[in-house]
Amino acid sequence: MSIIDSLKSLSAGEGLSREKLKDLYNQELTNSLAANPWEITAENGLEKIQERSFWFTQVYPQVKQLSQQLGLKDSEMIGVTLWRLWLPLALQLAEAKQRKGSPYIVGILGGQGTGKTTLTTIIHTILAAMNYRSFGFSIDDIYKTYQERQLLKTQEGLIWRGPPGTHDLEAGLKVLDQVLQTERTEPILIPRFKKSLYNGEGDRIEPQPLTGVIDIVIFEGWFVGVRPLDDTVFESLSCPIACEDKPFARSCNQRLKDYLPLWERLDYLIILNPRDYRLSKQWRKEAEHQMRSRGENGMSDDEIEQFVDYFWQALHPELFITPLTQNPGAADLVVEINSDHSPGKIYKPQYSIS
Repeated sequence: MSIIDSLKSLSAGEGLSREKLKDLYNQELTNSLAANPWEITAENGLEKIQERSFWFTQVYPQVKQLSQQLGLKDSEMIGVTLWRLWLPLALQLAEAKQRKGSPYIVGILGGQGTGKTTLTTIIHTILAAMNYRSFGFSIDDIYKTYQERQLLKTQEGLIWRGPPGTHDLEAGLKVLDQVLQTERTEPILIPRFKKSLYNGEGDRIEPQPLTGVIDIVIFEGWFVGVRPLDDTVFESLSCPIACEDKPFARSCNQRLKDYLPLWERLDYLIILNPRDYRLSKQWRKEAEHQMRSRGENGMSDDEIEQFVDYFWQALHPELFITPLTQNPGAADLVVEINSDHSPGKIYKPQYSIS
């Protein structure tokens, strides 16, 4: 019985016989790319498959509805992604939280169009079904104020928000440290940022109060977890950054050092990695075209080119992100994102993906 046939049965709320569960287990175990990320072994594999199958039937209806609201229309693809990524990830995070005891902090690194919002939203939904309390915020939520960023334009050459140096790191650290204080009496004030203010330059808005004990936090952003490089990298002939852009890249690299205390709070890092980093420019254009078709304000293609190039000049993906997807210990999970936004290979960097 194929995995697709099994998922159709589970999607219909039907349980699987022990023989069919064993068949699913054997298919997962013989595929190292399916087994390794979720630590499926000959000893624990059948138990893990039984648990995943149970939760699949529990959460599939809600996940399907939510996925369709987020723009995912293919029911078969929703089922496959729930089985391959969303559900085993949620189960792994829940298990890790139980082992740690205290709140578990998860980072998601991913650029435009990689699915950070979709992944975060669905993981929250699955965790809630499992009776875990979670919340998420973005590195965008801790931008410095509009007035502070106006000064950065003249003092640091940071013409747009986004690169290292445009964030209030103390605000991010305060949130994560408050989460870890399980006996606090005051609510946590989660920073929020509204991008449409000041003609699209954005500014902070009222924070969101959050009370009670939190089990799992998801902190996402386009360079969450990215670490500074040795400055000599920018002298290499193979460096993908143009000579005229290197001073800006060097300054952004230096400012990354200030973010290390924030990254040290992370217990787990996920990288959503496009098969080709240049896809993010195409995806941004598609998103802006959709906004304009709805009568909303959106950037022109030329503006998008300049905007995305600015981010690449700051922290070029080939220099700062690609190594994280390959080096053992640099991240806990890498999800390759196909051109149609669907997940491709899912792996831990210590395992070969060839």
